[in-house]
Amino acid sequence: MAYYQKFDNDVKRATVDWRIYELVNKGVLHRVSRGLYSLSESEGKAYIPEINESLKYLSGKIHNQFPFIDICIWSTKWLNEFMLHQPFRFYTIVEVEKEVMESVFYALKEQGKEVFLDPSEGIINNYVVNASEPVIISRLTTEAPTQKVNTVVTQTIEKLLVDIYCDPIIFAAQQGAELKRIYKAVFDKYNVNKPKMLRYASRRNKRDEIENFINNQVKIWQ
Repeated sequence: MAYYQKFDNDVKRATVDWRIYELVNKGVLHRVSRGLYSLSESEGKAYIPEINESLKYLSGKIHNQFPFIDICIWSTKWLNEFMLHQPFRFYTIVEVEKEVMESVFYALKEQGKEVFLDPSEGIINNYVVNASEPVIISRLTTEAPTQKVNTVVTQTIEKLLVDIYCDPIIFAAQQGAELKRIYKAVFDKYNVNKPKMLRYASRRNKRDEIENFINNQVKIWQ
């Protein structure tokens, strides 16, 4: 309002709201949350991960057998974009509802996949890391923020950040200084919806921890 009043003292709130609406539609402004906007070009861009044929195929197979379940599929290879020390082994993560985890596990096992059901640290260190194309079956948290890319339901950047913080066993290569580096690189490059991220962190009972981590160690939101 203060900006527009420099040019027109009688400008109405409804007029400003309409101009904001137009700027969002034109891509000049990016909607961060209710009543909060950023300049897209200066604040980064939307995170759209690359879906390869392997993920498309796996997603299709699961949907053919389990057409009504909630699912999220992604690859830990995507994390290399933000890391200094690059892992050479990657996991495909398949997150599904708790009730169907075992069913999806056995279905993929029958197809000859190297699949692991909610593996412990010992299983990961002894078996998963030595598999050529490991698939990890994990529980999908209810109301997790996902997005559909090329027919595949997959991670949003907000979910990715929370997940690697909450599961230091699966994401052991992304902990410590590397975790801070990933968070900083993501916030520098992409639009991150803070309210969406914290809502999901709350679903995983880590809201306060993650908010303190970002404020006190990564120092993004201060």
